[in-house]
Amino acid sequence: MPIRFTINTRSDVVARSYDAYALAAGDRRRKGALFVAALALALLGSAWMGEVDPARLLRDFHKFPAYLGSIVPTLRWDSLGADFAEWYWGIGRWSGLLLETLMIAYVGTVLGFIGGFILCFPASSNLVRSRWVVFLARRTLEIQRTVPEIVFALIFVVAFGLGPLAGVLAIAIHTTGALGKLFAEVNENVDLRPIEGVQAAGGGWLQAMRFAVVPQVASNFASYALLRFEINVRGASVLGFVGAGGIGQELLTTIRQFYYPDISAVLLMIIATVMLVDIGTERLRHHLLHLEHGR
Repeated sequence: MPIRFTINTRSDVVARSYDAYALAAGDRRRKGALFVAALALALLGSAWMGEVDPARLLRDFHKFPAYLGSIVPTLRWDSLGADFAEWYWGIGRWSGLLLETLMIAYVGTVLGFIGGFILCFPASSNLVRSRWVVFLARRTLEIQRTVPEIVFALIFVVAFGLGPLAGVLAIAIHTTGALGKLFAEVNENVDLRPIEGVQAAGGGWLQAMRFAVVPQVASNFASYALLRFEINVRGASVLGFVGAGGIGQELLTTIRQFYYPDISAVLLMIIATVMLVDIGTERLRHHLLHLEHGR
């Protein structure tokens, strides 16, 4: 009888699959190791350029809690009312400056929302055919959000003088760039079929944006605007450092003149205000998202 040889092709396939998996796993490990090494080098280079000195950090770290302790006022139970009144002796003036800070953030956010809303449509590649229009709109938004608010505030303080106008303009320009980019990204995820329907009915580009795009993105636009308002409230508190109005200028004065109890009083007012704004806008955002998902 002839001798028959059986080749176990299944085991060969398994062996080749295992070798391919081992090569792929080794390649992933090598890429992971290179990424970790590059990240470590970047971290070390950044620490060297930033003159980060761990020994100095450990040596002087005790000064930070000591400074925090120095700005805490003395409150005694038997004279709590009088001590608290002395601590917040300037609450009337500080409240007015804090309200001014909120108004700077509010007006700047509204103006920035309008600017971002106008520029986000030409910055959306799926809504505009001309690449040059998209390029120019995106670069304009990029410049507006790249320059820090405090730099814009310094420019406007020189141009228009001290006061809240400089803060409003700085926040408005930066918010336009930030919201315009976010709005454009939302636009690029819209359903294009309603646009085609409007155009098929004889509508132009503006009509397509108004009746086909805006209804799809309105809730997201409002949510991003509320989030930006939270950020701008915090930013407006700092713009006063360069004379752009608000509570920041008062805080800088108290720090420079070493009015320690006043520092903590103003800081607590700012923190409480930002927390209240965050809570309120967060609830509004969740309500808008709930309405969007409930459609």
